Amino acid sequence: MATYDTDKFRKALQAKGFEEDPTHHNMYWYWLDGKKSSVRTRTSHGEKQFDDSMLSMRQKQIGNLSKEQMIDFIECPFTADQLRQHLLDRQIVKLPEPDAAPREPRRRRR
Repeated sequence: MATYDTDKFRKALQAKGFEEDPTHHNMYWYWLDGKKSSVRTRTSHGEKQFDDSMLSMRQKQIGNLSKEQMIDFIECPFTADQLRQHLLDRQIVKLPEPDAAPREPRRRRR
């Protein structure tokens, strides 16, 4: 069974428009044009690696990516623009209304 590096996954999330919201888990919310969307995933505190079953769960949470797309997401050939287009094409997210004031995502708390 394959394993995937959690730190690499977290960095990929942040590079592709997700913002961390640390709670009892590390929640990551996807932001589109300055607006928080309903797309989210999480990692556990102290998690170093995850397996194929967790990869499958996260694929669904991030927008029904294929396994190949998810691996590319983690390894970074799957870009932020490709993710944005994937989510828009499947109507998982919608562009914010033109009159809605965008805001900058919060910076990571430490």
